[in-house]
Amino acid sequence: MIDRRRLESGGLILFLAIITLGLMLVVSSFAGALLWAVLAAILFQSLFQWLLTRWPGRRNLAAAATLLIIFIAVIIPALAITGMVVDQSAGVYAKIQTGQIDFATYFKQVHDGLPQWVQRPLDRAGLGSFDRAQARIAQGFRSSFQSIAAQALSIGRNAAAFLLAFGVGLYVTYFLLRDGERLAPAIRDALPLQRDVADRLLGKFVSVVRATIKGSVVVALVQGALGAITFWIVGVPAALLWGLLMALVALLPAVGPALVWGPVAIYLLATGAVWQGVVVIVSGVAVIGLADNILRPMLVGRDTGIPDWLVLVTTLGGIEVAGLSGIVVGPLVAALFIAGWQILTEQREGRPVANPDARDAPPA
Repeated sequence: MIDRRRLESGGLILFLAIITLGLMLVVSSFAGALLWAVLAAILFQSLFQWLLTRWPGRRNLAAAATLLIIFIAVIIPALAITGMVVDQSAGVYAKIQTGQIDFATYFKQVHDGLPQWVQRPLDRAGLGSFDRAQARIAQGFRSSFQSIAAQALSIGRNAAAFLLAFGVGLYVTYFLLRDGERLAPAIRDALPLQRDVADRLLGKFVSVVRATIKGSVVVALVQGALGAITFWIVGVPAALLWGLLMALVALLPAVGPALVWGPVAIYLLATGAVWQGVVVIVSGVAVIGLADNILRPMLVGRDTGIPDWLVLVTTLGGIEVAGLSGIVVGPLVAALFIAGWQILTEQREGRPVANPDARDAPPA
């Protein structure tokens, strides 16, 4: 005879699984907004706590002030930059359509400006004329800018949905800031895991989120801004657009912004703009490149325990699956995967579960 207690326990688990899937389906339209609300609450929790020390017991006021600071210092500048980038993207795309910008001609100029000892291996490899490569690369650029323009139009057509998701994100951020100290222990206690295991996983979650946002996104934005300033100084068209592209590439470890400023410098040197090319190279190596080495240790302060190659693969995969949110989702999944297997190994070997992220774990 089936044990009634086990049957009831199994029924409850089945019910929780079904209702959890149902909840995920209901809120799936706001998944991105909810994710960024959680990230913002984690990242700005220290600011909220500082304001709370200034206004003891006034959690509503501290949360509202934190949200106002986020809106003024982060959201408004981001929206302004996005608008300028969309304008520059539309302008570049229009010039491509009218033939004012011809990437095929630019690549031919680069080839003709290269030294003979560089041209000869390219010619032997069948890249001397660049005919097929030019067509593909030019088409790739056209497709990229067309996609950007289409996304801009899509945002315009779905402005109401965007504003709704934006409002939901801000609303949820407010409550996560205000009630985070109570929600985190409640979530930990509800997890069907041992207390030390749950603490370690939640601590890893918080540490990776902070490291990814502060150590990757912020550094990438700084490098993109430095790149945009450099391109503006040397007169590269749509400098802000290329700076944004550099910021996106800078999110990928072992790749870096050199993928953007390197080809620009080569083109400038090959077409006779020597001082401009030298300025881009010096800025890329001495300013943009060093920004990562200087800022990342200051902002992160410690390693997340994820190998660079795994960060690269999971970031690319995360972007493919979740769009912009994949910048955080990819490394986060990798970190929790590693932590989970480390915990299992320690338990099988009879060792106590260590928690190197104890200071990030929720309070008891």
